[in-house]
Amino acid sequence: RRGLLVTRGHVLETLAVADQVVFDKTGTLTRGLLSLAGVHLLGTADRQRALDIAASLARDSEHPVARVLALHGGAPLPVEGLRSRPGQGMEGVVEGVSYRLGNAAFVAGLAGGEAPQPEGLRGTPVWLGGEQGWLACFELHDRLRDDAAEAVARLQALGMRVHIFSGDAPGAVAAVAEALGIADWAARLRPEEKLQRVRELQARGHRVIMVGDGVNDAPVLAGADVSVAMGQGAQLAQASADMVALSERLQVLPEGVAKARDTRSVIKQNLAWAVVYNLLAVPLAAAGWVAPWMAAIGMSLSSLVVVVNALRLK
Repeated sequence: RRGLLVTRGHVLETLAVADQVVFDKTGTLTRGLLSLAGVHLLGTADRQRALDIAASLARDSEHPVARVLALHGGAPLPVEGLRSRPGQGMEGVVEGVSYRLGNAAFVAGLAGGEAPQPEGLRGTPVWLGGEQGWLACFELHDRLRDDAAEAVARLQALGMRVHIFSGDAPGAVAAVAEALGIADWAARLRPEEKLQRVRELQARGHRVIMVGDGVNDAPVLAGADVSVAMGQGAQLAQASADMVALSERLQVLPEGVAKARDTRSVIKQNLAWAVVYNLLAVPLAAAGWVAPWMAAIGMSLSSLVVVVNALRLK
Protein backbone atom coordinates (compact mmCIF):
# COMPACT_ATOMS: atom_id res chain seq x y z
CA ARG A 1 0.00 0.00 0.00
CA ARG A 2 2.87 2.40 0.70
CA GLY A 3 4.70 1.61 -2.54
CA LEU A 4 7.61 -0.32 -1.01
CA LEU A 5 8.00 -3.97 -2.04
CA VAL A 6 9.93 -6.21 0.36
CA THR A 7 11.75 -9.05 -1.40
CA ARG A 8 13.78 -10.56 1.48
CA GLY A 9 12.73 -11.63 4.96
CA HIS A 10 15.38 -9.90 7.07
CA VAL A 11 14.56 -6.42 5.81
CA LEU A 12 12.12 -5.14 8.44
CA GLU A 13 14.32 -6.19 11.35
CA THR A 14 17.45 -4.61 9.85
CA LEU A 15 15.63 -1.52 8.61
CA ALA A 16 14.51 -0.80 12.17
CA VAL A 17 18.10 -0.59 13.48
CA ALA A 18 19.78 1.09 10.47
CA ASP A 19 21.40 4.45 11.25
CA GLN A 20 23.04 5.43 7.91
CA VAL A 21 21.39 6.08 4.53
CA VAL A 22 23.47 6.31 1.35
CA PHE A 23 21.91 7.68 -1.84
CA ASP A 24 23.12 7.54 -5.39
CA LYS A 25 22.39 10.85 -7.16
CA THR A 26 21.24 10.42 -10.75
CA GLY A 27 17.87 8.68 -10.98
CA THR A 28 17.58 8.41 -7.20
CA LEU A 29 17.66 11.86 -5.60
CA THR A 30 17.09 13.34 -9.04
CA ARG A 31 14.38 12.29 -11.46
CA GLY A 32 16.84 10.79 -13.93
CA LEU A 33 15.12 12.72 -16.73
CA LEU A 34 18.26 14.33 -18.02
CA SER A 35 18.27 16.94 -20.74
CA LEU A 36 21.11 18.00 -22.99
CA ALA A 37 21.84 21.61 -22.02
CA GLY A 38 24.88 22.16 -24.23
CA VAL A 39 27.62 20.69 -26.39
CA HIS A 40 31.09 22.16 -25.84
CA LEU A 41 33.31 21.28 -28.80
CA LEU A 42 36.95 20.55 -27.95
CA GLY A 43 38.32 19.26 -31.25
CA THR A 44 37.84 19.41 -34.99
CA ALA A 45 34.56 17.46 -35.12
CA ASP A 46 31.38 19.50 -35.56
CA ARG A 47 28.44 19.33 -33.15
CA GLN A 48 26.39 16.73 -35.05
CA ARG A 49 29.39 14.47 -35.64
CA ALA A 50 30.19 14.49 -31.92
CA LEU A 51 26.57 13.71 -31.08
CA ASP A 52 26.45 10.87 -33.63
CA ILE A 53 29.55 9.20 -32.17
CA ALA A 54 28.31 9.63 -28.60
CA ALA A 55 24.82 8.29 -29.45
CA SER A 56 26.29 5.24 -31.19
CA LEU A 57 28.44 4.41 -28.15
CA ALA A 58 25.53 4.95 -25.76
CA ARG A 59 22.67 3.29 -27.60
CA ASP A 60 22.72 -0.08 -25.76
CA SER A 61 23.22 1.28 -22.23
CA GLU A 62 20.44 1.62 -19.63
CA HIS A 63 22.18 4.46 -17.78
CA PRO A 64 20.14 7.71 -17.77
CA VAL A 65 23.11 9.64 -19.20
CA ALA A 66 23.46 7.20 -22.08
CA ARG A 67 19.73 7.26 -22.80
CA VAL A 68 19.60 11.03 -23.24
CA LEU A 69 22.67 11.10 -25.48
CA ALA A 70 21.27 8.27 -27.59
CA LEU A 71 18.26 10.44 -28.40
CA HIS A 72 20.34 13.20 -30.02
CA GLY A 73 22.23 11.21 -32.61
CA GLY A 74 21.39 10.88 -36.27
CA ALA A 75 21.69 7.61 -38.18
CA PRO A 76 23.45 5.04 -35.94
CA LEU A 77 27.10 4.51 -36.78
CA PRO A 78 28.48 0.94 -36.72
CA VAL A 79 30.44 0.29 -33.50
CA GLU A 80 32.93 -2.53 -33.08
CA GLY A 81 34.14 -3.87 -29.75
CA LEU A 82 31.58 -1.88 -27.76
CA ARG A 83 32.25 -2.27 -24.02
CA SER A 84 30.70 -0.80 -20.92
CA ARG A 85 32.96 0.11 -18.02
CA PRO A 86 30.77 0.42 -14.89
CA GLY A 87 31.23 3.75 -13.18
CA GLN A 88 33.40 5.07 -16.02
CA GLY A 89 31.65 4.99 -19.39
CA MET A 90 31.57 3.29 -22.78
CA GLU A 91 34.24 2.58 -25.35
CA GLY A 92 34.25 1.24 -28.88
CA VAL A 93 35.63 1.59 -32.39
CA VAL A 94 33.71 3.78 -34.85
CA GLU A 95 34.86 3.77 -38.48
CA GLY A 96 38.25 2.42 -37.47
CA VAL A 97 38.89 4.94 -34.66
CA SER A 98 38.70 4.13 -30.94
CA TYR A 99 36.52 6.42 -28.82
CA ARG A 100 35.55 6.69 -25.18
CA LEU A 101 32.46 8.32 -23.68
CA GLY A 102 32.20 8.91 -19.92
CA ASN A 103 33.95 10.66 -17.07
CA ALA A 104 37.07 12.77 -17.56
CA ALA A 105 39.57 10.32 -16.08
CA PHE A 106 38.27 7.44 -18.20
CA VAL A 107 38.33 9.39 -21.45
CA ALA A 108 41.74 10.89 -20.63
CA GLY A 109 43.19 7.37 -20.69
CA LEU A 110 42.62 7.38 -24.45
CA ALA A 111 42.54 11.05 -25.46
CA GLY A 112 45.61 11.99 -23.39
CA GLY A 113 46.20 14.92 -21.08
CA GLU A 114 43.75 16.52 -18.71
CA ALA A 115 40.21 17.28 -19.79
CA PRO A 116 39.77 20.85 -21.07
CA GLN A 117 37.37 22.83 -18.84
CA PRO A 118 34.69 24.62 -20.89
CA GLU A 119 33.69 28.06 -19.64
CA GLY A 120 30.35 28.36 -17.84
CA LEU A 121 29.97 24.60 -17.24
CA ARG A 122 27.25 24.19 -14.58
CA GLY A 123 25.62 20.83 -15.20
CA THR A 124 26.86 17.24 -15.26
CA PRO A 125 29.71 16.88 -17.80
CA VAL A 126 30.06 13.82 -20.03
CA TRP A 127 33.24 13.68 -22.07
CA LEU A 128 33.94 12.30 -25.53
CA GLY A 129 37.45 11.64 -26.80
CA GLY A 130 39.37 9.37 -29.11
CA GLU A 131 42.81 8.43 -30.31
CA GLN A 132 43.06 11.83 -31.96
CA GLY A 133 42.29 13.76 -28.77
CA TRP A 134 39.33 15.37 -27.04
CA LEU A 135 36.19 15.88 -29.12
CA ALA A 136 33.42 17.29 -26.92
CA CYS A 137 31.96 17.82 -23.48
CA PHE A 138 28.20 17.27 -23.20
CA GLU A 139 26.52 19.28 -20.45
CA LEU A 140 23.47 17.58 -18.92
CA HIS A 141 20.90 18.96 -16.51
CA ASP A 142 18.59 17.03 -14.18
CA ARG A 143 15.86 17.93 -11.67
CA LEU A 144 15.57 16.90 -8.06
CA ARG A 145 12.61 14.72 -7.18
CA ASP A 146 9.77 16.83 -5.83
CA ASP A 147 9.87 15.22 -2.38
CA ALA A 148 13.64 14.69 -2.10
CA ALA A 149 14.23 17.51 0.39
CA GLU A 150 11.33 16.44 2.61
CA ALA A 151 12.38 12.78 2.52
CA VAL A 152 15.97 13.64 3.51
CA ALA A 153 14.72 15.91 6.31
CA ARG A 154 12.46 13.15 7.67
CA LEU A 155 15.30 10.62 7.62
CA GLN A 156 17.51 13.06 9.52
CA ALA A 157 14.66 13.65 12.00
CA LEU A 158 14.61 9.89 12.58
CA GLY A 159 18.24 10.16 13.71
CA MET A 160 19.79 8.83 10.50
CA ARG A 161 22.92 10.22 8.86
CA VAL A 162 22.46 10.78 5.12
CA HIS A 163 25.24 10.44 2.51
CA ILE A 164 25.53 10.82 -1.27
CA PHE A 165 27.94 8.47 -3.07
CA SER A 166 27.98 9.34 -6.76
CA GLY A 167 30.05 8.77 -9.85
CA ASP A 168 29.19 12.23 -11.16
CA ALA A 169 31.37 15.33 -11.19
CA PRO A 170 31.96 17.14 -7.87
CA GLY A 171 30.16 20.30 -8.96
CA ALA A 172 26.91 18.51 -9.77
CA VAL A 173 27.02 16.39 -6.59
CA ALA A 174 27.83 19.39 -4.40
CA ALA A 175 24.87 21.33 -5.82
CA VAL A 176 22.46 18.51 -4.98
CA ALA A 177 23.96 18.00 -1.52
CA GLU A 178 23.65 21.71 -0.74
CA ALA A 179 20.04 21.85 -1.96
CA LEU A 180 19.07 18.90 0.26
CA GLY A 181 21.11 19.79 3.35
CA ILE A 182 23.41 16.77 3.09
CA ALA A 183 26.86 17.37 4.55
CA ASP A 184 28.45 14.02 3.66
CA TRP A 185 28.95 13.45 -0.05
CA ALA A 186 31.53 12.01 -2.39
CA ALA A 187 31.86 12.35 -6.16
CA ARG A 188 33.57 10.52 -9.02
CA LEU A 189 33.34 7.18 -7.22
CA ARG A 190 33.61 3.94 -9.14
CA PRO A 191 31.25 1.10 -8.13
CA GLU A 192 33.99 -0.64 -6.12
CA GLU A 193 34.79 2.62 -4.32
CA LYS A 194 31.15 3.05 -3.31
CA LEU A 195 31.19 -0.47 -1.92
CA GLN A 196 34.43 0.20 -0.06
CA ARG A 197 32.97 3.29 1.61
CA VAL A 198 29.87 1.37 2.68
CA ARG A 199 32.06 -1.35 4.17
CA GLU A 200 34.03 1.31 6.06
CA LEU A 201 30.78 2.52 7.63
CA GLN A 202 29.85 -1.07 8.51
CA ALA A 203 33.29 -1.67 10.03
CA ARG A 204 32.58 1.21 12.43
CA GLY A 205 29.47 -0.58 13.65
CA HIS A 206 26.87 1.20 11.52
CA ARG A 207 23.91 -0.40 9.75
CA VAL A 208 23.67 1.00 6.23
CA ILE A 209 20.73 1.47 3.86
CA MET A 210 21.77 1.95 0.23
CA VAL A 211 19.38 3.49 -2.31
CA GLY A 212 20.22 3.34 -6.02
CA ASP A 213 18.80 2.72 -9.46
CA GLY A 214 21.50 1.80 -11.97
CA VAL A 215 23.61 -1.14 -13.10
CA ASN A 216 26.58 0.63 -11.49
CA ASP A 217 24.82 0.42 -8.12
CA ALA A 218 24.38 -3.37 -8.13
CA PRO A 219 27.62 -4.20 -6.21
CA VAL A 220 27.02 -1.67 -3.44
CA LEU A 221 23.33 -2.61 -3.20
CA ALA A 222 24.38 -6.22 -2.66
CA GLY A 223 26.90 -5.18 0.03
CA ALA A 224 24.64 -2.91 2.11
CA ASP A 225 22.71 -4.12 5.17
CA VAL A 226 19.46 -3.07 3.47
CA SER A 227 19.27 -2.11 -0.19
CA VAL A 228 16.49 -0.22 -1.95
CA ALA A 229 16.21 -0.01 -5.74
CA MET A 230 14.07 2.56 -7.51
CA GLY A 231 11.24 0.93 -9.45
CA GLN A 232 12.09 2.67 -12.73
CA GLY A 233 15.77 1.71 -12.46
CA ALA A 234 17.81 -1.04 -14.06
CA GLN A 235 16.65 -4.64 -13.65
CA LEU A 236 20.06 -5.70 -12.30
CA ALA A 237 19.76 -3.11 -9.51
CA GLN A 238 16.29 -4.40 -8.62
CA ALA A 239 17.51 -8.01 -8.60
CA SER A 240 20.32 -7.05 -6.17
CA ALA A 241 18.02 -5.13 -3.81
CA ASP A 242 16.15 -6.16 -0.67
CA MET A 243 13.36 -3.69 -1.38
CA VAL A 244 11.97 -2.00 -4.49
CA ALA A 245 10.33 1.44 -4.41
CA LEU A 246 7.36 0.99 -6.72
CA SER A 247 6.47 4.67 -6.87
CA GLU A 248 8.37 7.82 -7.78
CA ARG A 249 8.14 9.04 -4.17
CA LEU A 250 11.24 9.05 -1.96
CA GLN A 251 8.93 9.49 1.02
CA VAL A 252 8.38 5.73 1.02
CA LEU A 253 11.84 5.32 2.57
CA PRO A 254 11.31 7.31 5.82
CA GLU A 255 7.81 5.85 5.99
CA GLY A 256 9.29 2.35 5.72
CA VAL A 257 11.90 3.05 8.41
CA ALA A 258 9.24 4.42 10.76
CA LYS A 259 6.98 1.43 10.16
CA ALA A 260 9.85 -1.03 10.71
CA ARG A 261 10.67 0.66 14.03
CA ASP A 262 7.01 0.58 15.07
CA THR A 263 6.83 -3.12 14.17
CA ARG A 264 9.94 -3.90 16.22
CA SER A 265 8.51 -1.97 19.17
CA VAL A 266 5.18 -3.84 19.03
CA ILE A 267 6.97 -7.21 18.86
CA LYS A 268 8.96 -6.32 21.98
CA GLN A 269 5.79 -5.21 23.77
CA ASN A 270 3.99 -8.45 22.90
CA LEU A 271 6.95 -10.58 24.01
CA ALA A 272 7.17 -8.64 27.28
CA TRP A 273 3.44 -9.08 27.89
CA ALA A 274 3.67 -12.84 27.19
CA VAL A 275 6.59 -13.23 29.63
CA VAL A 276 4.88 -11.28 32.42
CA TYR A 277 1.56 -13.07 31.93
CA ASN A 278 3.13 -16.52 32.02
CA LEU A 279 5.31 -15.71 35.04
CA LEU A 280 2.19 -14.71 36.96
CA ALA A 281 -0.45 -17.07 35.61
CA VAL A 282 1.42 -20.37 35.33
CA PRO A 283 2.48 -20.61 39.01
CA LEU A 284 -1.04 -19.69 40.14
CA ALA A 285 -2.59 -22.31 37.88
CA ALA A 286 -0.05 -24.96 38.96
CA ALA A 287 -0.82 -24.26 42.63
CA GLY A 288 -4.52 -24.77 42.01
CA TRP A 289 -5.43 -21.20 42.94
CA VAL A 290 -6.96 -20.57 39.49
CA ALA A 291 -9.89 -22.63 38.23
CA PRO A 292 -9.51 -24.20 34.77
CA TRP A 293 -12.27 -22.04 33.31
CA MET A 294 -10.57 -18.92 34.64
CA ALA A 295 -7.25 -20.02 33.12
CA ALA A 296 -8.94 -20.57 29.75
CA ILE A 297 -10.50 -17.11 29.82
CA GLY A 298 -7.18 -15.58 30.89
CA MET A 299 -5.30 -17.24 28.03
CA SER A 300 -7.89 -16.02 25.51
CA LEU A 301 -7.73 -12.48 26.88
CA SER A 302 -3.93 -12.57 26.73
CA SER A 303 -4.02 -13.58 23.07
CA LEU A 304 -6.58 -10.86 22.37
CA VAL A 305 -4.30 -8.24 23.92
CA VAL A 306 -1.45 -9.34 21.63
CA VAL A 307 -3.66 -9.25 18.52
CA VAL A 308 -5.16 -5.83 19.33
CA ASN A 309 -1.69 -4.41 20.02
CA ALA A 310 -0.44 -5.70 16.66
CA LEU A 311 -3.43 -4.17 14.87
CA ARG A 312 -2.10 -0.73 15.77
CA LEU A 313 0.45 -1.18 12.97
CA LYS A 314 -2.20 -0.85 10.26
